Parts: sequence; C-alpha cells; structure tokens
Amino acid sequence: MIEPISGFSKLTKAEKIDWIATKYTQHPKATKKILSKYWNTDTQLQKLHDEFIENTISNFYLPLGVAPNFLINNRLLSIPMVIEESSVVAAASKAAKFWLDRGGFKTTIIGTEKIGQVHFMYTGDDSKLQKFFTYVHPILLSDSASLTKNMKKRGGGISTIELKNKTEHLKNYYQLHCTFETMDAMGANFINSCLEQFATTLKREAQKFELFSTEEKNIEVVMSILSNYTPNCLVKAEVSCPVNDLKLSKNIDAKDFANKMVQAVAIAKVETYRAVTHNKGIMNGVDAVVLATGNDFRAIEAGVHAYAAKDGTYTSLTHATIENNIFKFWIEIPLALGTIGGLTNLHPLVKLAFEILQKPNAKELMQIVAVAGLAQNFGAISSLVTTGIQEGHMKMHLLNILNQLGATETEKEAIINHFKNNTVSHSAVIDAYEKLKK
Repeated sequence: MIEPISGFSKLTKAEKIDWIATKYTQHPKATKKILSKYWNTDTQLQKLHDEFIENTISNFYLPLGVAPNFLINNRLLSIPMVIEESSVVAAASKAAKFWLDRGGFKTTIIGTEKIGQVHFMYTGDDSKLQKFFTYVHPILLSDSASLTKNMKKRGGGISTIELKNKTEHLKNYYQLHCTFETMDAMGANFINSCLEQFATTLKREAQKFELFSTEEKNIEVVMSILSNYTPNCLVKAEVSCPVNDLKLSKNIDAKDFANKMVQAVAIAKVETYRAVTHNKGIMNGVDAVVLATGNDFRAIEAGVHAYAAKDGTYTSLTHATIENNIFKFWIEIPLALGTIGGLTNLHPLVKLAFEILQKPNAKELMQIVAVAGLAQNFGAISSLVTTGIQEGHMKMHLLNILNQLGATETEKEAIINHFKNNTVSHSAVIDAYEKLKK
C-alpha cells in the first residue's frame, strides 16, 4: 500500500523522480530512462523549463508545425501550430492555399474589452448600497492608481466599474463588475491585482460610511477574480468568393459544394450534438496557435464555448451564406490573447513563433488565431460534405499506426506506397504489415 508523502515539493528533482518511479511504476529503471530522455541537454534551458511549473520531473513534447500561405488582410503569413492530432496542420495549409487565390482572409477587431468581478455579500438596504457605491467609486480608482500607471501609459487601464445587484439569483449577492483594456498583455495578473485592491477599498470604506448600520458595514467579499468569458473581446474573420470559384476538384460541382457547405453550417446551428464537434474542429486550429504563442488555451476554450451558448443554446461559431451568387464564410470568436508577459517572454520556441508571425501585437494575434480556426473549419466541412473525414485523416494517421507496430523505414515506405491506392483503416494497415513481415 502506498503511503501519502509529506514535503514532496521540497525534494530534489532526482528524489522526486526516484519516489514516483519506485512507488507508482512497475519498472523504475525504465521510467527514469524515459524521463531523462526528454530532458534538454542544455542545462540552462532545462532549468528554465523546470521553473515554469511545480514538481517538474521531465518535459512533455508536442510537435511544432507550420501552415504556410495564409493571406490575411493582403499580408502573407506562415502560422506556427502546436498540436498532436494528425491532419490538422495539413487541413489548415490546404485551406490557406485554396483561399490564397480567392482574396485570402479578411479580419476585423470588434472589441478588446476584458472583464473582472469582485463578488460580495451585503445584508442591508439596497438604496444605501447604491449611495455607498457613488461615494466609493472615485476612491476605487485612486487607490488602484499605482497599479494602473504603467498600463495607462500603453493606452489601457480600467474602463468601467459597475455595481450589480444579483440578489434575484442568490440571496444577498452583489458584485463590482469591472471592464479593462490590457493592450498587448493578456492581463490576468493586472486585472486580478486591481480587483483585489477594489475589494480592500470596498471593505475599508464600508466601515467608514455613515449611512450604513453596524451590520451593513460588514460587507463580506467572497472572491475577486477575472472572468475568462470575454464576449466583448471579439474578432471576426471571413472569406468570400463567387460560387463558381468554389472548385475544389474536377469531380465536385461548385454550386453543389457551396450549397452543402451552407447546409452543413445550418445543421451545426440547430443540432447541439453536431455543433460541439463542429466547434471542436475550429478549436483544433485555434488551440494550436494559442499553444504555439504561449497563451492560455484553457481560458480560450472556456470563453469560446460559453460564447457559443450565449443565446441559450450551444450553436455553431461559424456562419455561411450564398447571396447574389457569392459564397461567404465567417467566424466571430472571443479571443483574449497577449503578446507580452508569461511564456511569451520566456519560452524560446514561443519567441520564435512570434518571430515567424512577424511579431504581431495582441490585436493582430487575435486576427491570426481567428483565421486559423476558420481555415480549420473550412477544411473539415469540405471533407465532410465531399470525400468524408476519414479518407484524409486516416492517411495522415498511417505513420502513427506504423510507428505503433514498430515498422522499419523500409517497411513504412512499402506500406505507404500500398495505401496510395487503397483505403486506410487500422485493421487494413495491420493486415498489410503482417503480410509484409511474412
């Protein structure tokens, strides 16, 4: 029986590895060998990685790929993508190439507002609280001036502070609902620092407010935290062309293809089961670029999916129409991203990703990420309404299967040639491999 351990975080890296390998794995020597294989031989670089999080024992690598030929607002870019799933980079690249000769992608920033809240409980007269808020509002701003000074120099800062009465949802529950502009920073630390100062000011000034009774002075702050739901930090990306230009291959009629694309999006708008997978495909592109640029893909995922359900039903993030014989395909998506702070200044590959992207600011990065999501969705739906998703996906997955089987380079070459004219499936690959071995 494994006993709990005390003081694990205080152990050296070697001691942590020894403990986890001995206590939790069947072959401790093999475990240690695997972990050490993934250490960086550059000790300074490894130390940097070790300090990103707590209790590090090794590095977990994901592939970094590049999708070229993205024409965005008449500017040609190659987009770095970090993802483990086969066919994502290929699909994005194919979509980029397709739209390159059809005007490329156009993008618009709709808003950049981010949100944070101080959640508190107040048991008293609501009208008194409203008067207290009028009194305390300028003090909230002045008390946080030292925190906002540098952000203001860059053009950002606190935009609004509102008092919201939420008692119809939860007894005695109120909040300070605050909006921020954080410019090129994602801004989590800035926002949370401001909110915690607001909470301190709120509690202190409540004790002084003459209209409050003794009970009303005791405002209970429950928590102060930013929100990852950013419906007003929004970007739009779109493509369009005459229907007759939607010629993917000689075997597909352009008009039929356009109609099927519109129908596929319409289905994702009304059918939640389809919408979730539809949007997951979008996030294949979005997350891959978010990871490559050192941003928080969990925050992006949470905010995007909340936005997809903002009208009460989970629905498609993309839209498609045919009007006056013009096919139009677009996305509106909330993306709270940063180009300074966090890993953006620390991780060497993140720095390189930004260099490949021509050092975008936060607004430009929002546009690039939205385009990656739109391109991925176009590629996925194109496959679904024509050949089906598995044909391309399984061909990209072929190498993964061969690696799992332990195929040699010669065997891989022979089997890849075999499947150039045959349908790929997991069982078919195994059969071909076993026949080759015989």
